[in-house]
Amino acid sequence: MTGRVKWFDPTKGFGFVVADEGGPDILLHANVLRNFGQSSVADSAGVEIRVQETERGMQAVQVLRIDPPEATEHAPLEDLAEADSDALSSAPLEPARVKWFDKGKGFGFANVFGKSDDVFVHIEVLRRSGLADLQPGEAVCLRVVEGKRGRMATMVGSWESAISNGNTPDGDDA
Repeated sequence: MTGRVKWFDPTKGFGFVVADEGGPDILLHANVLRNFGQSSVADSAGVEIRVQETERGMQAVQVLRIDPPEATEHAPLEDLAEADSDALSSAPLEPARVKWFDKGKGFGFANVFGKSDDVFVHIEVLRRSGLADLQPGEAVCLRVVEGKRGRMATMVGSWESAISNGNTPDGDDA
């Protein structure tokens, strides 16, 4: 079944999906999301899920795909305003761990495996990637470019995305 995330609260550990064909809200539990390799999902993100009817209503049992929320008119990030969009989308996926992320401040940092420098992660990049929040120590994959103030993420995805593209560093068993 496909639909859109109505809302998801990582602190509460659940949220709801509205199916494209209508019907009751579908519970999306954090454990189901974690099994997909993510700890959060952005409001209005598109999802493809498997559902089951329970005594308490419809519930997602597996996430198959997450698409970022549909594009809205917004200004590009200042550090990426002059960047070539093809270069941004063709940067390789790099496996990383979240160092810290503060949703209230709107940013955080991650470290790519095998590299000591921090990678800046802006909340708008997170939202455009279909995520709402990141947790310290969470395994993710990043597309990274050299920005005006250092390395910064242009896309954040699930760890499984990096693994399925063969981007795990040699000798590192994530």
